[in-house]
Amino acid sequence: MFYISEIKNTAPEKFKTELQRKVYAILNELGIAYERVETDEAITMEDCVLINDKLNMKMVKTLFLCNRQKTDFYLFITTADKPFNSKELSNKLNISRLSFAPAELLEEMLGTKIGSATIFSALLDEENKVKILLDKDVTTEEHYGCSDGTTTGYMKIKTECITRDFLEYASHKAIIVTV
Repeated sequence: MFYISEIKNTAPEKFKTELQRKVYAILNELGIAYERVETDEAITMEDCVLINDKLNMKMVKTLFLCNRQKTDFYLFITTADKPFNSKELSNKLNISRLSFAPAELLEEMLGTKIGSATIFSALLDEENKVKILLDKDVTTEEHYGCSDGTTTGYMKIKTECITRDFLEYASHKAIIVTV
């Protein structure tokens, strides 16, 4: 049986990564309210269904992508139910071809491993090497459900707090795409 804790409104007592520590420090500094749960390791979107039910939200799908030369990087955030179509997104952005960035770059650049990619990695991208691509459908949801930078911590935050307050703090501007 998949473990999900009771809902909490405070940071974890112990942090698993530096990114996770930063996430909660910044949310508290900005006064952004959140609800969170601790879980067994969740890797796939299917693992997130129970988390969605517990927090009464829809988890986003966050993909770390790059161009063929591995010189341009993108964090694409879409709804969990949409299949990823690399060709369609590449065409929308006028990029010849987008593909998944290597796992080692995910850790190196964004401080996460596969299954825990999160918009909060913008905190570690101080040189703005990673462009944030937000599916328009994500921006219309009241709540934003995502990882806290681990595969065992998930949270629910008002979407406008992410798109307005957090991204401004992290000095990143989201590019809104319709897919």
